[in-house]
Amino acid sequence: MTVLSQHAREQLADLLARFGLASVTPLSNWIDGHLLEGEGEEITLINPATGETLVSYRDAGSALIEHATQAAARGQRQWMALTASERGRRMNAALGGLKGHEEALAQLESIVAGKPIRDCRAEVSKVREMFEYYAGWCDKQHGEVIPVPTSHLNYVRHVPYGVVGQITPWNAPMFTCAWQLAPAIAAGNGVVLKPSELTPFSSVVIAKLLENGGLPQGLINIVNGLGKTTGAALTEHPWISKLVFVGSPQSGRLIAEAGARRLVPSVLELGGKSANIVFADARLEEAVAGAQAAIFAAAGQSCVAGSRLLVERSVFEVVTTRLARAAEQIQVGLPGDEATRMGPLQNRHQFEQVMRMIDAAVESGARLLTGGCRPLGLPEEAQGYFIAPTVLVDVTPDMEIAQQEVFGPVVVAMAFNDEAHAIRLANETRFGLAGAVWSQDVARAHRVAGQLRAGTVWINSYKAISVMSPFGGFGDSGFGRSSGLDGLREYSVPQSVWVETAPEASVAFGYGSGVG
Repeated sequence: MTVLSQHAREQLADLLARFGLASVTPLSNWIDGHLLEGEGEEITLINPATGETLVSYRDAGSALIEHATQAAARGQRQWMALTASERGRRMNAALGGLKGHEEALAQLESIVAGKPIRDCRAEVSKVREMFEYYAGWCDKQHGEVIPVPTSHLNYVRHVPYGVVGQITPWNAPMFTCAWQLAPAIAAGNGVVLKPSELTPFSSVVIAKLLENGGLPQGLINIVNGLGKTTGAALTEHPWISKLVFVGSPQSGRLIAEAGARRLVPSVLELGGKSANIVFADARLEEAVAGAQAAIFAAAGQSCVAGSRLLVERSVFEVVTTRLARAAEQIQVGLPGDEATRMGPLQNRHQFEQVMRMIDAAVESGARLLTGGCRPLGLPEEAQGYFIAPTVLVDVTPDMEIAQQEVFGPVVVAMAFNDEAHAIRLANETRFGLAGAVWSQDVARAHRVAGQLRAGTVWINSYKAISVMSPFGGFGDSGFGRSSGLDGLREYSVPQSVWVETAPEASVAFGYGSGVG
């Protein structure tokens, strides 16, 4: 074992002890206000930076899912017994539980997820932002009065589902945990959340700290384990009234099918193959910087990554050359290094998949401008899942790498001839999560943005995301929305209430024919 790996293990052990998770086998579940060990098979976590073992924990299993759903149901009833204003105050107050633990949370995420520490610190701040935003919605979920053509007073209110099941991914576990927890409880639900088995601990810590800050016991429950065991038990449990999943299209289909069998609705935030369109009149220096951030941030492990760079033919060589040179200047290194801008991929499976797709593209005629291999100059102990920022040209739209999500630091660049060609190329995949347009022609920028089949479109920008704005996609990018008021509405059901106001009520013998 390398010195670096031993240091990471010791640091992780100290962090788990700080948050009360330390044991012979880490306590990897937060259920009904208690840390619990899993009851299933052992799951081993690998250090993404070194490829060596970090720690092992046990799969939760179906019995703990049963425990968690019962706790969530009790916690939800207690939560809804409070006034809406009090729920908002409790959500804001719960953030006090995070105070003083922000750096430790960031360190925990960095070690297990393999993300640069600077990125993890930013994500801790997003947890606070999301809870503050949705806390403000608790007493503003107004209904409406419908002027029905009878003597009834008809009003609509938004009621919670009850207990919702959430499954979050390994690329941004802390961010997506808060992203889904906050609107779910703001709408009045109890939650059972299962993070990816590859990144289990930060979600447990967040739930524990928030409950320490004042949320009701059992309102939020975190269960950790494999999809085929713990995940399946969650999606199939009869008390789960809605399923929310963030992850791959393949897994999303399984989640949707499981919900459909029980007639349970779902929200799916899946992958993307986002088109980043650069016209010749764009400010090219800004467009290149935007393209770099769009794909190489988080080592490309982002659903909105700008993985397809579409450039007007007259400036194609200039833009791609500048991007390749900029990519070679990115500081790739160990996650804990303050200078690191890009770390490793999170796991071996993803590393091997990305390398396979790069090799297949080159064999099909694509050309590497840069990357496609391990970065040079890494520390000797950095034997984990590193891939250098990669730029591919001579790519055709029918290639696998132009159609399928890579989920790594790989951008494919293709030239277009005119506006119509750019739009056609952009919409020529089954994904529809995000896209961008770079142009100084305001009319054209809006015109093109309006024709992109994407849930989020940026103009002269990329990856500007706020909890205030809805987020989601089309096609293989899923359905439903997260964030904003739309995200809040996903966690409640409209209930129509009819009150007879006539002095002498008339009950019609028939459907909807009474006039009072």
